[in-house]
Amino acid sequence: MADTHVDENGLVLAADGTPLKQSLARALRAQKIRALLLIAPLLLFVTISFVLPIGEMLMRSVQNTAGTEYVPDLLPNVVEEVQEWDPASGEMPPEPVYRALAQDLATAFENRNHTQLGRRFNYESAGMSSIFRKSGRRVSNWDIETDGPFREKFLDIDEDWGDIEYWATIKANSGYYTTSYFLAAFDAQRTSEGIAMKDPDQRIYSKLMIRTIWLSFLITFCTFALGYPVAWLLADLPTKSANLLLILVLLPFWTSLLVRTSAWKILLQQQGVINDFWIALGFTERMSLINNQLGVVIAMTHILLPFMILPLYSVMKTIPPSYLRAAKSLGATNTVAFIRVYFPQTTPGIGAGSLLVFILAVGYFITPELVGGADGTFISNRIYYQFSSSGNWGLAAALGTIMLVVVLLLYYIYDKLVGVDNVKLG
Repeated sequence: MADTHVDENGLVLAADGTPLKQSLARALRAQKIRALLLIAPLLLFVTISFVLPIGEMLMRSVQNTAGTEYVPDLLPNVVEEVQEWDPASGEMPPEPVYRALAQDLATAFENRNHTQLGRRFNYESAGMSSIFRKSGRRVSNWDIETDGPFREKFLDIDEDWGDIEYWATIKANSGYYTTSYFLAAFDAQRTSEGIAMKDPDQRIYSKLMIRTIWLSFLITFCTFALGYPVAWLLADLPTKSANLLLILVLLPFWTSLLVRTSAWKILLQQQGVINDFWIALGFTERMSLINNQLGVVIAMTHILLPFMILPLYSVMKTIPPSYLRAAKSLGATNTVAFIRVYFPQTTPGIGAGSLLVFILAVGYFITPELVGGADGTFISNRIYYQFSSSGNWGLAAALGTIMLVVVLLLYYIYDKLVGVDNVKLG
């Protein structure tokens, strides 16, 4: 306290004459600013590479856009007129709605947006893309002021303009934001009578989600069953031998994932090495190991095994061998000593490895695509299809958002049952 003194009012002053409390607050503030500047590049990187893409995905899943424009901006007159029409009445929209469609479609054709509108509504009701494309040029030649009645003129172009389900689709998706993508992700759809589930043979997304989660759990269990003994052996060996074997565990990381998956495709095929060995043992029928769920589990278990071994090994290495010896000296058998003394101390590594493997497995794409076939594809494969081939970014974003919520929910349940604080990487 040699650098402080008390003034006449009893305030403790620093060496520069400022109140000590104020001086300490300034010093702490400076430390916080320096710490913030040090982590600012990391925060910026996380924001750009993680937060913003997820935010964009969340927005895409509810935005009602056709191309780069919102649907209400492309069909302003239709959106206004169709609000007074009720699809549940069973009657077709009145003439003013058709007149409004003629106005908006002529403008959309002039701006080359009519095909984008058709594609957007085609996501909800198959066939709408063709009637928008077919009607655009015809409508652009009409005189909106003198021609009519427009209902008959649209029906002359295509009788599907008299389909009440098509008009129900247009009304249901006339806002700036929509829940249609999430309905489709849950295999539901809007009809003129309300929301209904799709036919059983068309419910693919719920089936894929359940399959993805189930196989991810199975793969996580398989990596645990195979990785636990390996990690225990590594932790029990002398350092020199353990390091040599650890290099073998890490070796797959030095090989491309695509190469490893392709190698499994060669090994598992009907005329592959494994089946040839199977026949050489005397069996007459070859096993079906590829283009199914079994092939996905085998290949992904091998690929993700290091992610289970490394956390287990790092935790097991910190457990003193004297604990087991002490338990045995007190009369415990090998099994009892393992179950009651050793295994509970490895649960943090089990938790870390399981989280790593499960989260990676849920989002895997290449391996299920190459070895899964129709029976072993994951939801990630369907998301990729919607992005790349179908162009339905809204549905892809909705599926991605649902999987994000599922993973966060499972993480929350894990936290409540086990506790994230118990997870350790070493």
